[in-house]
Amino acid sequence: MTLKSPPAYALSSVTMMNRASPLIAALPLILLAACARQEPVGNLPDDNAIAAAVNAAAAPIAQTPPADRIYVDPKHGFSVTMPEGWIRDASADNADGVVYKDPGAGADVRVFWQANANDQDLQQIVEAVNDGSDSVEGDFLGDNEYRGSATDGEGNAVVVRLLKQADGSIVTATFVYPEMLGEQYRPIAQQVLDSLKLGAPVKAESAAADGNSAAR
Repeated sequence: MTLKSPPAYALSSVTMMNRASPLIAALPLILLAACARQEPVGNLPDDNAIAAAVNAAAAPIAQTPPADRIYVDPKHGFSVTMPEGWIRDASADNADGVVYKDPGAGADVRVFWQANANDQDLQQIVEAVNDGSDSVEGDFLGDNEYRGSATDGEGNAVVVRLLKQADGSIVTATFVYPEMLGEQYRPIAQQVLDSLKLGAPVKAESAAADGNSAAR
C-alpha cells in the first residue's frame, strides 16, 4: 500500500474539510510532512549511512535513557525517547512538536500535538484520513490508540502512532526511514513509538524540559 501523492491528498483534504473538523483535515498534512522531506530516497545511502543504521539497531534504546534523549512537552503532556546520536532539527520544530533526524541516513522522527475541539473519537479521525483510500494499514488498540504503516512511493516507509489524550487532543508520532534499510530501522521505529507516553516522566521531566527550552 502506498500513500497518495500530494495532488491526490489535496482532493481528499478538500472533501474532508467540507464535512469534518480542522483536526481531521490536518492529519493528512502531518503524514505528508513526514514523507515529503527534502531528502527523498532517490539515491542509495552510502556505506557510512548503512553502517550507522546497523550500529543503531545493535544498540537499542536503554531502559533508563539519558535525559538529553528524552523529549518532554509539559505544555501538551507527552514525552518520547529518541535514538542515541540523532539530532534535533530545530528548523522543523514548532510550539506543538519536535523533529529529530538520523544524520546522513535519511530517517527522521516527528512528534506533534493537535487540538481536537469537536472531540472526535480516534476511529472517526483515522477513517476520515483514509476516506476513499487504502493508503494506510493499521490497527486500533482500544479507544485511544492507533498504529499504522505505509509507504510514500519514493522509497520511504512510514510508521505512525496516534494517542488520544483525556482532553480529546491527539499526539501523533511518525517515524520515516528508507525501505531498503527496513531490517535495521524497524526495531528502532518500534522502540521510539513505544516510548511515546502521555504525561511527562517524573524523574526526567525537569532536566529534559530545561534541555528542550535551551534548544528552542
